Amino acid sequence: MKLRRHIRTALKWLTPGMGVKRWLLLLACGIALLSLGSSFLLRQFYPLPDVFYYITLQFIPRSVRAGLFMVGGVAALVVALIGLNRALLEPFVEADPEKVVEAVYRYRRRERGPKVVAIGGGHGLSVLLRGLKRYTANITAIVTVADDGGSSGRLRRELGVLPPGDIRNCIAALADDEALMTQLFQYRFGDGQGLNGHSLGNLFITAMAEVTGSFDRAIVESGRVLAVQGRVLPSTLCDVTLTADLRADPVGVSRVAGESSITEACGVIERVYLEPDDAPAYPGAVRALLEADLIVAGPGSLCTSVLPNLLVPDVARAVAASRALKVYVCNVATQLGETDGYSAADHIGMLEAHLGANFFPIVLVNDNLDVEFEAPSGVELVRIEFPPGAGYRVISTDLVDHARPWRHDSDKLARALLNLL
Repeated sequence: MKLRRHIRTALKWLTPGMGVKRWLLLLACGIALLSLGSSFLLRQFYPLPDVFYYITLQFIPRSVRAGLFMVGGVAALVVALIGLNRALLEPFVEADPEKVVEAVYRYRRRERGPKVVAIGGGHGLSVLLRGLKRYTANITAIVTVADDGGSSGRLRRELGVLPPGDIRNCIAALADDEALMTQLFQYRFGDGQGLNGHSLGNLFITAMAEVTGSFDRAIVESGRVLAVQGRVLPSTLCDVTLTADLRADPVGVSRVAGESSITEACGVIERVYLEPDDAPAYPGAVRALLEADLIVAGPGSLCTSVLPNLLVPDVARAVAASRALKVYVCNVATQLGETDGYSAADHIGMLEAHLGANFFPIVLVNDNLDVEFEAPSGVELVRIEFPPGAGYRVISTDLVDHARPWRHDSDKLARALLNLL
């Protein structure tokens, strides 16, 4: 049983795309050429002493001798490679060949994965990224920079930087190993007059922007620190403000400015806007959208995380022009102050009111509505209701995280999306 497992592990090195066979072949060719050159050189010094007659097995028929040399050569090559591998890798990884080959196999599989662009912000986008990174390394997260609350809002007002909070969450979600370094990046100070409420990652990105001279460069360098699988990009580098028309009885419709103020105003959101409304898109985000195999909007706060990205005109145009499969992921639960009482059809209706019909031809919704759900008053699972003859394709499946039923399960969501490809 153990021998069979070792054989299976060894054969995994020969899986297409592992990047190993080509070097083994080159090594074998090099050894063969070296052997031939040595033999031709020896021929120049014949007659050799009698001892070489026995060392080179001249007394055995040539065909048998060739077979013995080939078997011996292959065996020596394999043993030497295993020994060399172990000697070189042991200081850096656990001395377990199965773990080494599995790590290489997973890396190569992710490297060949589809190009996925995820649009959004907040915790919803982080959940999606955490699932996607297990299957592909070709991930681009396009994140809103309209946040003005909490630590991000304070840094934005006091230092004039773009809000780093949503970007920090996405970098942490895409980290190769969400262990100590990632926990440190997400650490939030609880004491101290100046640091209270700030996260270390927000301060790190802000400091990196000062050191490198640009916010986008700061994101790249922060990603390198955590060895992220993919990229995190802002939808724009312009200082934008999110505003909304809110309807509240008996006042009627009023306009509220600021992402955090919108959800606190306790009105029904009729429409959201970006100011300025002609903010230029970040070029890398546009390029990623045009090159994508799959574009995903959501999950996340519909009006304050997803739509602010798509209200950047060039981002919306790039999504419309892209030949990628375009999917909107509907939230599992409603959100207080934003999507109170919304059904899946209401989510699509809000998207269409801002972007036009069939902007996302596929809608992915959760159909597990029987899960036990304990949440704040007013929060409920989103109902699957769509108007007859809707011009989009609805795909429903179980997407609930049973530990937190108001959120998506990252692995279920990633598999459901990649299955569409």
